[in-house]
Amino acid sequence: MHLARNVSGRRPPPIQAVVVGLLLVLAACSPQPGTASLAVILIPADGGTEDGTLADYEPLFESVARHTSLRFHLTVAQSYNAVVEAMCSGSAEVAFLGPVTYLQARERGCAELLAVGVENGQSIYYAGLFASKTSGLRSVADLRHKSVAFGDLNSASSFVFPLAMILDAGIDPIAELSAIRLTGSHANSLAALVHGHVDVAAASFDSYEKAVRQGAVKADAIRIIGKSIEIPYPPLAMRTSLPAALKAELKAAFGTIHQAEGIRPEMIRGYGGKQIDRYDTAFDPARFDVAARTMARIDDHLKEAIIAKASAR
Repeated sequence: MHLARNVSGRRPPPIQAVVVGLLLVLAACSPQPGTASLAVILIPADGGTEDGTLADYEPLFESVARHTSLRFHLTVAQSYNAVVEAMCSGSAEVAFLGPVTYLQARERGCAELLAVGVENGQSIYYAGLFASKTSGLRSVADLRHKSVAFGDLNSASSFVFPLAMILDAGIDPIAELSAIRLTGSHANSLAALVHGHVDVAAASFDSYEKAVRQGAVKADAIRIIGKSIEIPYPPLAMRTSLPAALKAELKAAFGTIHQAEGIRPEMIRGYGGKQIDRYDTAFDPARFDVAARTMARIDDHLKEAIIAKASAR
């Protein structure tokens, strides 16, 4: 039997060669180990807009991708709780969370600590209560019969710690605040203050400083009437069920990226888009206990009452 010839007049390759060639093509088209994109979900720290929050964290993840086999696909959640649900449902491998949402995901067995930002040798930040200088308010004790804008109910620095400051001042937020607004984010709370919709805004100092940098808030028109205790820095977390080798690779990558060749200091960004020194992958998770203790003070009954008061306006 004579082998059929192709249109070029040449004999076709032996069948073994065809099979080997097909396998090579399929291998080249298939995802290789370490190259598949890891889904990264971010809390809406910039008013729930994708552009602002993505701009904060894209430089960091792009830098890690450039120096490792890791690849990432970043999205911004519409709420803090959505980030927890994404980690627990398995739809995200890595997340940027606040201390409260990290603890919520950790308690459900969904997340473990990946890295925490370090700025000036520390991994802390602060919540604040901000008022207009023309309001006459000078301290948290002046908040009786005043209105307050909080961010997301699951935010450490725009809800939990500011509310704890109000409680510490002996003020009953349900009976003694004239109104409560739940805006969903730091940026929205600050905007409510700037536009005169509330007397006081609860937000992190990082968010406040970012708003000042962007011109959304004029620092000379604002008075800081309350500053929280130190809060552990908002962490990066990874899904608990990830393979051990991948967890180790993520930790090695984020822990050393500030030393990688070609990485400029401004590429190492953290919360609020601020340039930080590095990421600490050996941060002790027990240091988040202060956030857990503060969370415990804001029980479901109080949250429900706050939601009801906010809805009644």
